[in-house]
Amino acid sequence: MQLADDLLAGNRRALARAISLVEDGGAGAHAALAALYAQTGRSHVIGVTGAPGTGKSTLVNALARVYRRLGQSVGIIAVDPTSPFSGGALLGDRVRMRDLAGDPGVFIRSMATRGSLGGLAKATADVILILDAAGFDRILVETVGVGQAEVEIASAAHTTIVVEAPGLGDEIQAIKAGILEIADLFAVNKADHEGADRTVAALHMMQGLASSSASGGGHHGAQSAHGAAPPEPGPQPDGSWLPPIVKSVATRGEGASDLRKWIEIHRTHLHETGLLAQRETTRARAELEHILCDELRSRLLARLPDGRLIELAAAVAHREVDPYSAVDRLLAEQGLS
Repeated sequence: MQLADDLLAGNRRALARAISLVEDGGAGAHAALAALYAQTGRSHVIGVTGAPGTGKSTLVNALARVYRRLGQSVGIIAVDPTSPFSGGALLGDRVRMRDLAGDPGVFIRSMATRGSLGGLAKATADVILILDAAGFDRILVETVGVGQAEVEIASAAHTTIVVEAPGLGDEIQAIKAGILEIADLFAVNKADHEGADRTVAALHMMQGLASSSASGGGHHGAQSAHGAAPPEPGPQPDGSWLPPIVKSVATRGEGASDLRKWIEIHRTHLHETGLLAQRETTRARAELEHILCDELRSRLLARLPDGRLIELAAAVAHREVDPYSAVDRLLAEQGLS
């Protein structure tokens, strides 16, 4: 198709149109993705997540600048909360990336969550594929920072950075948010603020607790004997990975080069251990399940007689039938029981 050809030729307007197409969904989006899919699989996807106020946008900006200085192109997907009025993205944090505007090696796209959980917009995976096909060397995906559901980024990214910051009412936000296990790297941002060293120490403590309680290795599988000196971060002798902890002051660009170094070490580790192929298979399965659920839902609803869903919803609301039995009835009526 012409749009795909124009995108592959480096046309930025075609890139923007393709992203808008997949955000809207539909047959046109499916055709565009089918035409471009064979050209994907070359970009390294970096997820940046963490609690609100940790400075994720500023850190993404600093990382992008480091990659650009090294001559690598960068695509940025900034997933924003949805405006309750327009349904569009709230772009307040994006002004921090304005110094990247006009750089031909950088493409920034804000996306609205539109109610989807997990900190990622529903179409984020498709937009990642579009940027991948367009030839960007690194793709940075910044999530909205909504708490526990942020773990969704781990299924979309090759390397996940969890950003922490001191002075947010908790020594370590990742413990409460439940995202400690999905981090490939930790960035303790705003390291010039009081309490940064305590945050780093808390992360080291949690890593020690996790490794000492793991029987066969958890998400990262780092092992250490009780009371022994903690292992060096990065690749471990057993093939696992211990997330490094990097202090940064993103407003001054400090720590961004160290983060980039560890991202590239992690990328090499994924290739050498075969973990990249495993993650790609897991991601593909999750994506297939997601698409299958969406397709089955839409096709089933399209087959229902007019008013049938409202009729059953009223019966559920009046406690005449429970929701599970109502669904069983719908499936039976369509020969799917």
